[in-house]
Amino acid sequence: MGSPPPFCQSPAPGQSIVAFDFDGTLTIRDSFTTFLRWRAGPVGWVQGLAGMVPDMVTYVGDRDRGRIKAASVRQFLAGMPRQTLEAEAERFADQIWDRFIRPDALACWQAWGDRGAHRVIVTASPETTVAPFARRLGAENLIGTRLEFDPQDRVTGRFLDENCRRAEKVRRLQAVYGPDLALAAAYGDTSGDIEMIAMAQEKGFRVFTARP
Repeated sequence: MGSPPPFCQSPAPGQSIVAFDFDGTLTIRDSFTTFLRWRAGPVGWVQGLAGMVPDMVTYVGDRDRGRIKAASVRQFLAGMPRQTLEAEAERFADQIWDRFIRPDALACWQAWGDRGAHRVIVTASPETTVAPFARRLGAENLIGTRLEFDPQDRVTGRFLDENCRRAEKVRRLQAVYGPDLALAAAYGDTSGDIEMIAMAQEKGFRVFTARP
């Protein structure tokens, strides 16, 4: 069984485009950290964090979110086959969905869908682990941090490009939809979403607060 098909990247002419951050916006907390912890189990999680102490010390100094995320990928996922990672991401989404998605964010998401909008999730989390949630939501597209896989289709522990936050969200959106992209709305909850939200006619910053 191969990888799931890619998301559509071509809205219809004149179709409104709406961008949603994922972690903390559509969900109640960071999905990638939650996934790694779920997958590792209590003992594996503690052991993995112990192995990341030098990276954590560096993070205190440079606050480089991309660097610490790459370190977590190396520590917890390096060498994993793509198919295994995709299957575990599906299982994680199945188990956590009901207690993880914000109901008010979901209502907004569905309302835009009812209006015929092209809805894109733009996230700093890896596309591979967010994809099962995006498919459940019926997202027209997913843009996220892209993991690198080696010739044997195993996780290398590196990213294909920059961590997808702040200006990188805008760059990736424009790479897909064109430099003249105008968002009908954008929603986010951290400084990593500010540039994306600034592009939108309707600016939604920390507007979703409900919990399942």
